[in-house]
Amino acid sequence: MGNFKIETKCIQSGWTPKKGEPRVLPIYQSTTFKYDTSEQMGKLFDLEDEGYFYTRLQNPTNDAVAAKICDMEGGVAAMLTSSGQAANFYAIMNICEAGDHIVCSSAVYGGTYNLYAHTIRKMGVEATFVEPDASEEELNAAFRENTKAVFGETISNPSLDVLDFEVFAKAAHEHGVPLIVDNTFATPINCRPFEWGADIVTHSTTKYMDGHATCVGGAIVDSGNFDWEAQGEKYACLTQPDETYHGIIYTQKFGKGAYITKATAQLMRDLGSIQSPQNAFLLNLGLETLHLRMPRHCENALKVAQFLKNHEKVAWVHCPHMEGDKNYELAKKYMPNGTCGVITFGLKGGREASIQMMDQLKLVAIVTHVADARSCVLHPASHTHRQMNDQELLDAGVQPDLIRFSVGIENADDIITDIEQALQHV
Repeated sequence: MGNFKIETKCIQSGWTPKKGEPRVLPIYQSTTFKYDTSEQMGKLFDLEDEGYFYTRLQNPTNDAVAAKICDMEGGVAAMLTSSGQAANFYAIMNICEAGDHIVCSSAVYGGTYNLYAHTIRKMGVEATFVEPDASEEELNAAFRENTKAVFGETISNPSLDVLDFEVFAKAAHEHGVPLIVDNTFATPINCRPFEWGADIVTHSTTKYMDGHATCVGGAIVDSGNFDWEAQGEKYACLTQPDETYHGIIYTQKFGKGAYITKATAQLMRDLGSIQSPQNAFLLNLGLETLHLRMPRHCENALKVAQFLKNHEKVAWVHCPHMEGDKNYELAKKYMPNGTCGVITFGLKGGREASIQMMDQLKLVAIVTHVADARSCVLHPASHTHRQMNDQELLDAGVQPDLIRFSVGIENADDIITDIEQALQHV
C-alpha cells in the first residue's frame, strides 16, 4: 500500500481479504498445515516454493502483521519474533558469527546492552560501545576489519538520547556495514529510520505498537537498501551457498528479501523465537490505533515535562521534544511531529527521594513495562538496569536518581495531579 498515508497503512495494510474471506485478520491457531503430496511439502523445505508448513517458521497471521509493519516502515521484508530482545539478537546474529565485531551506541536499553556486551560475547561476537553523540572521528575509530554492523536506538531507553542517523549511517556505510536501528520508542508514526540512512529496523512490539500491555513481541524490518553482494566476502552467509539448504545462495535466489529469508529459514528454524498467532492478532489491533495514540502520548508527555521542569523539588527533566532539552534540535530534525510519551526526571533529594515519590503515586503504577495507554513509572537503577554496575549505568546514561515516566493517554491534568500529590510526601 505504498501510495497510502501511514494512518491508512495502520488500519489497512497486511491483510486484504478475498471474496468470502473474513474482513478482520483471522488467527491461524495451528501448528501445522496440510498438503496433498510429499513433493509439495518437500519444495517448501527446499525453499523452492512459498507456503506454510510449521508455525515455528511462518504463520499466515504473523506474516500479515509483519507485512503491515514493513509497509509502515517503508521496507521490503519483515518478520515477527517472540520479543524485542529476540529481534535484536536475530538482527545481529543473522550476519555475525564467532570472531566478528559490532559497533553499538552506549545509550541503549539495559537488556540490549547486556545482550551485546556479555551474552553474544560468549558466542564470540564482540561489541565496542560509543557515545550516541560521538564525533565522526570517535565513531570511525571504533571500527575494525571484522566489524559487521552498527546498532543504535532512535530514542534510547531510558536515557532518551536521540540517535544522529546521518552521522551513524555515514560511518557504517563508509566501512561497508549496515546500520541497524531499534525504532521502538518513536514508532514509524514519528520516525522512519530508512529515510535517514538506516538499513534494518527492529522493534519491541510489546511497547507502543501493541499499546495495551497485552502481548510481548518483536519485529525486524529490512529496507532492502544494503548491498550484500558488494560486500560479498564479508557477508558470505548471504552471498555464498548455504549447505543446510542444498547450497542455495540467499542474495541470488531472494534478492532484496535475502536477509529476512535467511533469518526465517536459519535462525527461526533453529532457535524458534516465534511470536504466537494469538499475540500477532492482538498486536494488529494495537497497530490500528497507533496513529491516534502516539500524538496524545507526545502531547501529554510535554505537559507533564513542563510541569516537572517548574517544580521546586525536581532537579532535572528530559523530554526530547521539549524546547531546551539537550536532544531538542536532533529531535526536531528527525522527529518534527514529536518523539514519544516517555520522559525522565530526577529529584533534588536524590535516589531515595525518587523511590519515595514513586511509592506515593496512586493513578500511575510502578511496573516493569513502558509505552502503553496507561501511565506507569519505573526506577531503572533498581529495576530494568539493576544488572549493571555503577559505571555501566553511567555509560548507558542512567543516573542513580533517574525516574522513567511513561506518560499514558489519560487526561493530562489527572496525571499531573497524581504527581503533585506524590511530590508532597518527599
